[in-house]
Amino acid sequence: MIEVDHLTKKYGSFIAVDDVSFQVEKGEILGFLGPNGAGKSTTMKMLSCFITPTSGTAKVVGKDILADSLEVKENIGYLPESAPSYQNMTVIEFLNFIASIRGFNAREKAERVEKIIMTTSLDKVRYQTIDTLSKGYKQRVGFAQALIHDPPVLILDEPTDGLDPNQKREVRNLIRKMSQEKAIILSTHILEEMEAVCTRAIIIDQGKIVANGSPESLLKESSMYNVISVLLTQEPGDSILESLRAMDNVEKVNVLKIDGEAGTKLQVIPVQKSDILHDVKSTLTKSGIEYNEIYREKGFMDEVFWNLTLGGRN
Repeated sequence: MIEVDHLTKKYGSFIAVDDVSFQVEKGEILGFLGPNGAGKSTTMKMLSCFITPTSGTAKVVGKDILADSLEVKENIGYLPESAPSYQNMTVIEFLNFIASIRGFNAREKAERVEKIIMTTSLDKVRYQTIDTLSKGYKQRVGFAQALIHDPPVLILDEPTDGLDPNQKREVRNLIRKMSQEKAIILSTHILEEMEAVCTRAIIIDQGKIVANGSPESLLKESSMYNVISVLLTQEPGDSILESLRAMDNVEKVNVLKIDGEAGTKLQVIPVQKSDILHDVKSTLTKSGIEYNEIYREKGFMDEVFWNLTLGGRN
């Protein structure tokens, strides 16, 4: 659905996007992550034919962004950052305007506007001017204009920026619902967003792709991936610590105090991030050690992000 081929954008000597290549298939929600200024929005603007690349190209449903820009725009729903719109229009006036410039006749326009108002839950504000709407409703209007022509590709730049938790939940549910029949790229610097919504993630830093994979595969890069955490009701004796440390697949055991709580937390760190949950349980049971809780850590995305971007440069 989307093929990006060595896309580069320079502003004088500054390289905003540096030789980026990737693909997005139908049904995928690709999270485009990076620090502020990493090149996320610039890449999206090139894909939506808003700005022209310095070199390289991309194809959207087989149409080239340089040679077939009008056809690309017909097949894309684009939500820019901050959802810009005509503030003095009412919601229904704005959506009628968008449907008109998308080329729908009067009957089609009426049907599509009504359908998209229902889809994005804008019914109760349809006659309000956009400047009177809350941030959440303005974002919904931005979604509505991007979806009104039912495009096969959606490009969403920071779609939940500034929304409260309930509004974010609604937007994420809408994105998931739409993804079955579309290819979706959404940029974000919110790691929680990527883990909650995306099927795959690309991390970009200083214009270059530094990681490309599923959220689960990226989490494997965390130092805490597959670490076993054990909450004990009492201080562990030397014998149990020695038993755990003597296990073949255990690299280290950390003993931590939990602030404000009785008991102790053990972190059992595996060799080469192997899965040792069953073995740790077995060792604790054989030693007669009771525990309140035991679980396998999934890793921390903020650590992975830091190491791949800012942390990796320090």
